[in-house]
Amino acid sequence: MAFELPPLPYDYDALAPFMSKETLEYHHDKHHKAYVDNGNKLAEEAGLAGLSLEEIVKKSYGTNQGLFNNAGQHYNHIHFWKWMKKGGGGKSLPGALQKAVDSDLGGYDKFKADFVAAGTTQFGSGWAWLSVKDGKLAISKTPNGENPLVHGASPILGVDVWEHSYYIDYRNMRPKYLEAFVDSLINWDYVLEMYEAATR
Repeated sequence: MAFELPPLPYDYDALAPFMSKETLEYHHDKHHKAYVDNGNKLAEEAGLAGLSLEEIVKKSYGTNQGLFNNAGQHYNHIHFWKWMKKGGGGKSLPGALQKAVDSDLGGYDKFKADFVAAGTTQFGSGWAWLSVKDGKLAISKTPNGENPLVHGASPILGVDVWEHSYYIDYRNMRPKYLEAFVDSLINWDYVLEMYEAATR
């Protein structure tokens, strides 16, 4: 399966002021495109080009670092764009998701605090995650392009804490970026879609 750069599901300026047009142009058109171009080349060389993206991510983990870095980041970013929307975020979670956040994570406020803390304390580049593991929601963080797929979990929400994701808009204030992401950007409908797929 050839990697392809998906178009953004909204205009470049749709997420302003929380994420600027300039950030999205650099992040999507340059960074994500590089993961796609490099990933295609490396998957071809490794003889894995015929597999699904999830399979390539899992198979290359711990065996082909270059391919894993690019395939992992491609997977992460395909979903990252859909995990955001204009007018997103906030406490209005769809019913099934709210119920799981309450029972597994101690409620919305604790989820927000723990998710922001995971992203803030990820040293250097990486991601903070909300995943389904063993049927329950869990918050985690990973370095670089790693994601919960390689740790036996299904990611349903992730936030990119590489500097290119926020530095233009927030400079070195990563916690402020993470709070804006949770309060104003999360597309809870897409999180629910992934939650339902992970708990089927």
